[in-house]
Amino acid sequence: MILVTGGAGYVGSHCVLELLKNAYDVLIFDNLSTGHIETVETLKKFGNVEFIKGDLLDENLIMNAVSGRNIDAVLHFAAYSQVGESVVNPQKYYINNVCGTLNLLKAMLENDVKKIVFSSTAATYGNPKYVPIDENHPQEPINTYGRTKLFIEKIMDDYDKAYGLKSVRLRYFNVAGANSDGKIGEWHDPETHLIPNILKSTFGNRKTFEMYGDDYETKDGTCVRDYINIEDLAKAHFLALKHLENGGNTDFFNLGTKEGNTVKEVFSVCEQVVGKSIAVDIKPRRDGDTTILVADNTKAKKVLGWSPEKSLHDCIETAYNWEKILANKNPQK
Repeated sequence: MILVTGGAGYVGSHCVLELLKNAYDVLIFDNLSTGHIETVETLKKFGNVEFIKGDLLDENLIMNAVSGRNIDAVLHFAAYSQVGESVVNPQKYYINNVCGTLNLLKAMLENDVKKIVFSSTAATYGNPKYVPIDENHPQEPINTYGRTKLFIEKIMDDYDKAYGLKSVRLRYFNVAGANSDGKIGEWHDPETHLIPNILKSTFGNRKTFEMYGDDYETKDGTCVRDYINIEDLAKAHFLALKHLENGGNTDFFNLGTKEGNTVKEVFSVCEQVVGKSIAVDIKPRRDGDTTILVADNTKAKKVLGWSPEKSLHDCIETAYNWEKILANKNPQK
C-alpha cells in the first residue's frame, strides 16, 4: 500500500489515479483544506482507495495511520503552496509544511518505511541565473514557500545519511491541465494559476482576464513559463516510485518540458480552445514574478526514463473541459 498525503488535492489526486492504473492500493491522508471529498469518492471508483481525514500536525493520527497498515512507500504532497500568502504569513507555512513533514518522517521511521517521493518545486531555485534551469542550479529561494520546500529537501538528505530513508524530490515547474477523461482536475478556491483563471474568465460573471505586466524583456513583453501537463507529471511520480522500489538512491529531478511559453501565447491558445476572443486587462507587474522559468529535464529523461508527451494545447483543452464540469457544479463561480 502507498500512503499519499494530500491525495485529495490537484497534483496528489492525479498521482493517485496513476497509482491505481498500475494496480497499487492507496491510502489517502488529507485534511481537505484545499482538497475535496468528491475527488476521493471519484478515485475510489478506479481501485482500492482508503481515506483518512487528518492533518500531519496531528502526530498521533499520522503515526497510527502508518503503524496500522502495511505501508511500502509514501508520496508526499500535503503542503500550503500560495507564494504570496507565504510571504505575509510565514509562520503558517513553516509550521504546516516543515513540522508536518517531520511528523510524517517520524511515523515512517518508527514503522520502517524507507521510501518517499516528495513534491518539491522550481521555487527552490529562486531567480534563475541561467535558463534552462538544471538540477545543479543554485537553490536560493526568494519566498517562504520555496524555503519550506528547500528545508524539507535538506532534512531528507540528513535522514538518508542517518537512517537510510531514501527520497526522490521532484521539482515542478508550471503544472497545468486535467485528467484527459474528465474524471478529476484542478479545483482551487481561490484559484491562482494562469490557465484556469483565463478559462474561468469566460464563465459566469468574470468577463475580463487580468494580465500582469507586458513590459518584460521577452519576445512579446510577457513572462515565460514552462507548462508541464498534470498527467505527464503523474507518470513521473510513478517512475520515481519505481526508482526507489528498484533500489535507487536518493535523488532530485526537474519536471518540465524544456520549452517556454509567454503569457500572451498561453492566452492565444486559450482563445483557440474556447473558440472566441477573451477580454483582457493589462495590469502592472506583480512583485516577485521572474521573467523566464524553463526547466532542463535531461536528468529525469536519463535516470527515470521519463519524457513529457502532452502539449500546451492538451493542457488547455483538458483544463477547459474540466472548467465546464466545475461551472455546472458551481454555476455562480
